[in-house]
Amino acid sequence: MNAPAPLQTSYAPRRWRPAPLITGTAALHVGAAAAMLLEPATWPWATGSVIASHLVLTAAGLWPKSALLGPNWTRLPPSPDANDRIALTIDDGPDPEVTPRVLDLLDEHSARATFFCIGERAQRHPQIVEQIAARGHAVENHSQRHRHHFSLSAPGALRREIEAGQRTLTQITGTRPLFFRAPAGLRNPFLEPVLCDLGLQLASWTRRGFDTRERDAGKVTQRLLDGLAPRDILLIHDGHAARGADGAPVILKVLPELLRTAAQAQLRWTTLREALDENTPKNAPIPVQKAIDAAPFDKI
Repeated sequence: MNAPAPLQTSYAPRRWRPAPLITGTAALHVGAAAAMLLEPATWPWATGSVIASHLVLTAAGLWPKSALLGPNWTRLPPSPDANDRIALTIDDGPDPEVTPRVLDLLDEHSARATFFCIGERAQRHPQIVEQIAARGHAVENHSQRHRHHFSLSAPGALRREIEAGQRTLTQITGTRPLFFRAPAGLRNPFLEPVLCDLGLQLASWTRRGFDTRERDAGKVTQRLLDGLAPRDILLIHDGHAARGADGAPVILKVLPELLRTAAQAQLRWTTLREALDENTPKNAPIPVQKAIDAAPFDKI
């Protein structure tokens, strides 16, 4: 497989711009408080409106492909180079049994993928993460511990979890992740400001196979290929992979068909990192990293 072109590996923190839903909710809270102060009898309506706004925020966080809480990559950004590109993202690894076999399949088809790795798993199997990077794939942040209550965390807890994942993966690969995917895709309004401060971009997907629970490889493949189009971002799992009736991880049966079909459709695989680099002006200076980059890795 040909080595990818050198990419930018350093991006400055992004400026946080509250999404309209966030600013609208804040304004509603202020209005509700003012209404109760000026006319106490309005408290049922004011309280009800605040509760309703919180329900909307919760629903937005429970919808992985939502952009209501802030920017979220559900497809590759439009560009002249994206007209025949699709992205394969692989979550929850590394897995010592599955990931090396996934890498071999990708090599056979000259395909590059984006691996969203869990920090703790990466610490247990650093040599596999090194292999992912060495074989031309991108390693991105899927949190340090992949806790199921991640979306219920306060800003400080979110930052500690994401920052720990950043440091773990940077220490192993020598390259800072540029993307973050929340565990199960679930999040809350506090996540985007943290990602902005850490220079990370949230990424979800266009379509997924539900291959952590679906044991039928044919059904997983159909979900991924149904309506496949340029700029799609696909999600499968090398960690927590479901197993078919024969005991084999489903991903190992899904990948060959997926890669063959993409080749027949003349679609080319790219990484999210490459797509980001292609949409960054080539003459733009690489921003200086924040002081966190220079912090010792053992200060987690």
